[in-house]
Amino acid sequence: MSAVRTLGLLLPVPTVLLALASATMPLGAQSGLEVLQVQGSVHALMGPEGNTTVQVGAEGPLIVDTQPAALSERVLAAIRGLTPRPIRHIVLTSGNDQTAGGAANLSKAGRYVRLIDSIDPRGIDARASIIAHLNVLNRMNAAQQPSASWPTDTYFTPEWALFSNGEAVQFIHVPAAHSDGDTIVFFRRSDVIATGPIFDAAGYPRFDPARGGGIAGIIEGLNRVLDITVAGENQEGGTVVIPGRGRLSDETDVANYRDMVTIVRDRVRDMVMKGMSLEQIQRSKPTADYERLYGGQSDWTGELFVAAIYRDLSGKR
Repeated sequence: MSAVRTLGLLLPVPTVLLALASATMPLGAQSGLEVLQVQGSVHALMGPEGNTTVQVGAEGPLIVDTQPAALSERVLAAIRGLTPRPIRHIVLTSGNDQTAGGAANLSKAGRYVRLIDSIDPRGIDARASIIAHLNVLNRMNAAQQPSASWPTDTYFTPEWALFSNGEAVQFIHVPAAHSDGDTIVFFRRSDVIATGPIFDAAGYPRFDPARGGGIAGIIEGLNRVLDITVAGENQEGGTVVIPGRGRLSDETDVANYRDMVTIVRDRVRDMVMKGMSLEQIQRSKPTADYERLYGGQSDWTGELFVAAIYRDLSGKR
């Protein structure tokens, strides 16, 4: 194999190319995920399947949402590019594949740290903790999902919190939104919010009635996010919002999205009250003025979004 001399060392050509690529390649590019420093101690791993939030610090990273299991190695590679410390906590904003699919893999790659020197209820389970609302655990159990992906720590109150890497991390439960176990995660010192699937900056929101979701809960969740956010000067900057999928956003972006969802819901509701059928409502195109912004997803079009709202409002499944 041919070789190149660099810095006084004789290296094989592939090794040299790899070294040069590592020096010039953006962080996370080798994993196929875009890694962005968001604000404070919070980073975002942005990918086509969705976003993962990573809080870094001396105690070990706290992860919000895991991406599907097939992407676990890429997610772990991106996290290791941010910090060599093992994962300490994994927070699931809901229990679907995007948010929880890789929970088992990431948990095994992490390490559980006891908070006090007393009897440890987890025994020999040394995995990183998986935190979610109790309804997520109940749904996983009922669906007979592998127990390795189940939350190891749950909460059932409207709000819960822990202190991680020098800042308070607040969990806010939003019932009946994407599902009945949705959690908004607020990093208070960094002033960053991870919304999970309640807010999809790349498309219309999705909700799962079979798991307790509904359009009214989506709007409630977006309003809860707006209760927390504080805009910077001229409504720019301030609190940074990491959506379940799509670009980093601010208060104005969430407000515009909330307004879109509310307007489309109200249009469909008005036509339902007039006795129009689903086909008639879809032909009227209630999402027409938002298609250029949110209609680019082939698997979740404006027509499918309207149909989901129709079934939710009319009680038809």
